[in-house]
Amino acid sequence: MSDVQRPLPPKKDVALALLEREPSVFIHLDPRRPGVSVPKWFTGQPQLILQVGMNMAIAIPDLKVDDDGISCTLSFNRAPFWCRLPWHAIWALVSEDQRGMVWPEDIPADLAAQKQQRPAVAPPQKPAKRPRPRLAAVAPPSGDDERSDEAADEARARDRARPQLEPVEAGERLGAGEAPARDAGAPVRALAPVPAPALAPVRSTEGREDDESGGSGEPEPKPRQGAGKPKRELPPYLRVIK
Repeated sequence: MSDVQRPLPPKKDVALALLEREPSVFIHLDPRRPGVSVPKWFTGQPQLILQVGMNMAIAIPDLKVDDDGISCTLSFNRAPFWCRLPWHAIWALVSEDQRGMVWPEDIPADLAAQKQQRPAVAPPQKPAKRPRPRLAAVAPPSGDDERSDEAADEARARDRARPQLEPVEAGERLGAGEAPARDAGAPVRALAPVPAPALAPVRSTEGREDDESGGSGEPEPKPRQGAGKPKRELPPYLRVIK
């Protein structure tokens, strides 16, 4: 294999190929070179990047590529400015997808020195591995712990067996004549028999009348039905026993 490097293609051919295939091209140039026409505030810096293209959103109607370089009218701070970019001032042409060409012999010396002085970027370090968690043996519970657990279980069982009282709302009071609700599972208590009240003998009032009138004490014959006095009604506290 030959160690002779092939010459780089002309800048004009690379510029035309990129402009025909890509929407836009980024031009890297040294604005301090003679024959460059750009706004004066750029003429003191070692590098300037301008974007030109034939299919951009804002068209550049006067874009021209010839043997001398590239010329066109560009906008700077919303003000148009006609630019002249000779080939000896251009040192790189790059498309939007980072394809293009660099001419090292035309790179400004101070810019190349700055790139050489930049420290190499160290590759990103892998994050340190976290130590794996270790499993420790757990001692079995002692007899005191078992007894305390059993006592706690018995206490919870007693609390569950104890009946709970529930408050009665004011709207749940029984109305007049309404029997209280009884639990279906509650036992029915038998009622003791109530003894009937003893009745005192009723003394006839006819004997009193005979004593007061001085009669013989013999009973008078009962009047026939339909004649004489009507029967007296019994007092309300007496019942008729048949």
